[in-house]
Order: sequence, then C-alpha cells, then structure tokens
Amino acid sequence: MYIRFLLCLLCFTPACKMTQLENKKTVSEEAMNKPILPVFDNEGHRGCRGLMPENTIGAMLHALAMGVTTIEMDIVISADGVPVLSHEPFFNHEISRKPDGKPVTEAEEKSLNIYHMTVKEIQSYDVGTQYHPRFPDQLKIPAVKPTLAEVFAAVKEYMMTAKRPFPFFNIETKCQPETDNRYHPEPEVFVDKIMEVVKAYQQEEQVIIQSFDPRSLQVLHRKYPAIKTALLIEETTGGDLKSQLKSLGFTPDIYSPAYALVTPELIRSCHEKNIAVIPWTVNDTATIKKLKLMGVDGIISDYPNLLLQ
Repeated sequence: MYIRFLLCLLCFTPACKMTQLENKKTVSEEAMNKPILPVFDNEGHRGCRGLMPENTIGAMLHALAMGVTTIEMDIVISADGVPVLSHEPFFNHEISRKPDGKPVTEAEEKSLNIYHMTVKEIQSYDVGTQYHPRFPDQLKIPAVKPTLAEVFAAVKEYMMTAKRPFPFFNIETKCQPETDNRYHPEPEVFVDKIMEVVKAYQQEEQVIIQSFDPRSLQVLHRKYPAIKTALLIEETTGGDLKSQLKSLGFTPDIYSPAYALVTPELIRSCHEKNIAVIPWTVNDTATIKKLKLMGVDGIISDYPNLLLQ
C-alpha cells in the first residue's frame, strides 16, 4: 500500500524524460582516454534530500520521477545483519522521531545505535515528518529507514510501471576503522552483506559501491571485481590523486571528491587513467554550470531538479 501511495504521489510530479545509461563502453572523439560514461550522470544525493526525506523510498522514487540516472544512498548494517539505508549508524536528531512520536535529541542520538537494533526496531522510528532545519523545502511524509532489498523492490515496481530503464544505485558503505564492531561490522562482512542483496536482486551491473574508507573498496576489488567502485574524497583530505590511488592499490571506476577540490588538472589526470570524475554535493546552479564546463562526468546533488533544468 505504501508503494502504491508513493506512485500516486509521484504522478503529480512533472517528470523529465529518463536518460538511459548504457552498459556499453564508449570512447570520446575529443579524448581517447575519457572515462566510460556515455552520458552525463545526474545523481540524486540520498535520493533527493533537498526535496524529500533522505534515504527513504519516497526520496528514491521522487528522484527517479525527475529523471536522475543514478540514485545515491548510504548503507548501515542492522543487528540482524540486514543492509539498511541510513547516513549515520544511529538516529540523527535532525530527522528522527522515536516510536512514541517524540523527537530524538542531539544528546541521545548516538546511543540509538542501529547496529544494535533489529530491522523491526529500526522501522519503529519515523524519519519523514521531522522538520529539517537545513532543508526547509522537504516534503514531510511518514517514512522509515528502508532495507536495501525494499529499495530494490520498490524501484523495480516503479520502473515497470513507468516503463523506464533502470537507474544505477550508488551505494556508500558507512564505515571507518575507529568504529569497527561498534557501529558496524568489519569491511569484509559489511561488503558481503550488501552483495548478498545485490546478487539476490540481480543488480550487479547497476550497482556502484562508494566509500571514504578504502578498505571496503579493496574488499570489493578482491572478491567482487566486476562491481563498479567509487573513491570518495573529503575536502580536508585534498586532491592528491597519485598518493590516494597508491594507497587504494587499484584504479577505481570513479573518483568522487568534494566539489571544491575539482580542477581542470584533476579531471585531466583522472581521464588519462580512465577514471570518471563525479563530485559531491553541489546544490547551486552556478557551481553546477562551472563544473560541467570543466568536464566532470556527473554531479551528485541534494536537488537533482537543478541538474535536470
């Protein structure tokens, strides 16, 4: 019933025509070493965080209705070993209400550890009706943190109804060495749990796994080499591509830095190595235009409607 409600809701959203990302690799006439992305990749960050509650089924379907080519999402692991969409491994006070309807406070949020909760417990919290102070334009609707399997199923149902090609799923592993076995499992277990679902829904060709933590990407490269990978880079880390790739130990499909790090030189260096450049998170039209003129291969935005204008 919930999916049908969302599909009805999305019918009232002006939809841009979905651009198909072909699996076939092509080479630009202008640069023989340009990365393999046949079209510009419009990515909806956490679905479309600026417009709908983040990392929810509603946000993913709303982004697809606007015509994004990739839906970006974050994954944590529940106590019962299930991949669940969430940016933090706890209930962020900005977006969460407890089962009794009271808002989660900043003081208590980190004690609400998703890694120690079952899916049933996780989905007793509401993450769609709390007013978000940084995204006042979000449509507020009741929502829960969905499992990755629920997202795959909902997208499949929507795409079959809309008769559009499947999007890519850009999935971030939310892990770091300091919180191993406290907020999440170690990288190999983390990756295996995600890949169980990816394989069950036969989405290997549509999935990209991204991370700031190179360990999970290294596990993917070793155990699941056919899966696309994206190396995320913080602004404070800087854009030292050579040392970052050396530390990673292999060449990822995508280099995804904070947008302020992007320069023509960085793009050129990546393209020479056949790496696509897709920066995050760009929320204004002037910067979007500037980055497109530089030659980036895609952009991640909380407002994918700006990318599609």
